[in-house]
Amino acid sequence: MTSDKPATIAASAGRMSAEHFGSVNTPVYRTSTILHRNLASLKAEIVDGDRKPFAYGRLGTPTTVSFEQAMSALEGAARTVGLPSGLSAITTAIQAVCGAGDHLLMTDNCYGPTRRFCASTLKRMGVETTFFDPGAGIEALFRPNTKAVYCESPGTLTFEVTDIPAIADMAHARGALVLMDNTWATPVYFPALARGVDLSIQAGTKFIGGHSDVMIGTIAVKEPQAKQLVSFVNELGLYASGDDCFLALRGLRTLPVRLKRHQETGLTLACWLAARPEVVRVLYPALESDPGHVLWKRDFLGAPGLFGVVLKPVSQAGLAAFMDGLKHFGLGYSWGGYESLIIPADFVRTARPFKAEGPIIRIHAGLEDAGDLIADLEAGFARMAAA
Repeated sequence: MTSDKPATIAASAGRMSAEHFGSVNTPVYRTSTILHRNLASLKAEIVDGDRKPFAYGRLGTPTTVSFEQAMSALEGAARTVGLPSGLSAITTAIQAVCGAGDHLLMTDNCYGPTRRFCASTLKRMGVETTFFDPGAGIEALFRPNTKAVYCESPGTLTFEVTDIPAIADMAHARGALVLMDNTWATPVYFPALARGVDLSIQAGTKFIGGHSDVMIGTIAVKEPQAKQLVSFVNELGLYASGDDCFLALRGLRTLPVRLKRHQETGLTLACWLAARPEVVRVLYPALESDPGHVLWKRDFLGAPGLFGVVLKPVSQAGLAAFMDGLKHFGLGYSWGGYESLIIPADFVRTARPFKAEGPIIRIHAGLEDAGDLIADLEAGFARMAAA
């Protein structure tokens, strides 16, 4: 019996127990060479009526297949490919659909390395990029050679919500594909493919892995893009290792449970921070005061505990005093693990400036007790005032 409930899919999809002596978890396969029983088997594409499942380590092992099948079930995808990192998934997805002479529409609130890739490598490849305001209409920006629209919602660091279904309708009417970095919400809180996205991208390093111990990315696609994507990934020689897929699949099993806890703690912290005198506003679409709340409520099924905070103007020394003494928040990049993190937010915008009255910080609410996290931040504000 199958289920369309994310919690059931995350816990059960991709299992290969029958093939592995009843083991609940598919073991880690570390292999390059796979031996075939005879010459006909080695050369044939079809064996015993079925396509050869495993021919060479880079092309897939039971571990990678288990993870990719589980992700496909969660995404509602025809096919998912695993890649070495989230950034690898981003750049591979773009290159899989854009080539020399093509035009790409890129959201202005994208991940910083995505912007740099467009400005450097993609430009060198002959693909022109136009950055668009995620909160404005993009009809006038389409060109005859516009191949794809790339979205990130909410956007990195500023957390603006984009109307993905509207963009998908505009893009598809003009023969363009829609790509989306859906790492913030994951398929649990935003079913990207069901909302009109053609290529759904995940930095599995974050919430899917969940333990800050794996680097992995995924691209999930609908049937029309499946063959092209798989061929492109194979031609580039890209793959995710068995160890990384095992860790990501382990994390996937508890993803809905962890996201719920992240959301509960994140909302608690966001509401507390919004009332602080040191804070101008909190950038978190789950708050009714957020400009993107209406769109978020319409299209999303939840919000994890990752958000931004705009502080009132403060000196660098004051900001350092606030952050350097924190006990439960680590100062580190990435997010999605069990530990809470905090960083200052630095970003580039070109389509429309993002105005902030003071410094912006980004907070990832981990799995610690919310009261302990609030006490930690409160002590940090006291240090800021003293500085």
